[in-house]
Amino acid sequence: MKPKAKVGILISGRGSNMASLIAAAQDFDCPFEIALVASDKPDAPGLTFAKAAAVATFAQSPKGIAKAEYEAAIETALLSTGVEVIALAGYMRLLSDAFVARWKGRIINIHPSLLPKYKGLDTHRRAIEAGDSHAGCSVHVVTEELDGGAVLGQAEVAILPDDTPATLAERVLQEEHRLYPKVLADFVTQ
Repeated sequence: MKPKAKVGILISGRGSNMASLIAAAQDFDCPFEIALVASDKPDAPGLTFAKAAAVATFAQSPKGIAKAEYEAAIETALLSTGVEVIALAGYMRLLSDAFVARWKGRIINIHPSLLPKYKGLDTHRRAIEAGDSHAGCSVHVVTEELDGGAVLGQAEVAILPDDTPATLAERVLQEEHRLYPKVLADFVTQ
């Protein structure tokens, strides 16, 4: 049997997508294992969940240090746990071009829109205001361009007449939890 790919997850908050990846990794047939959960916020609730799931964690606040120094600390933690692939899961910091180049083709992200529409923030509000019939989520390869890498998978969610950004976000998040583990599994077995 082929060894499981070691995945590092970067988070900034509660880590609901991280939790779905950890849950998927517990399946015997899953082709990946979670080697590390790292955060830019030492008090991120997702770190508590990861620790409870017996996953190694690392936290480093970027405040008061240079971006290169901050990213070096994260990278050291990733490499020390044997991470081969990075999954961004609600990680709210932009990675430097140099970091992305070192991990080229080995970082993926879940984004709450049907890319290439609505890169960046406020995706649900933007989709509603545009009069779109559907919103959704995309898993894509991370490149130096914000939300610009190849799309690996998407899930659509109908926009209902009475939707608010919050109600739409809730339904899209449910699809993110289904989509991300599947796409990550496919990605690590390519």
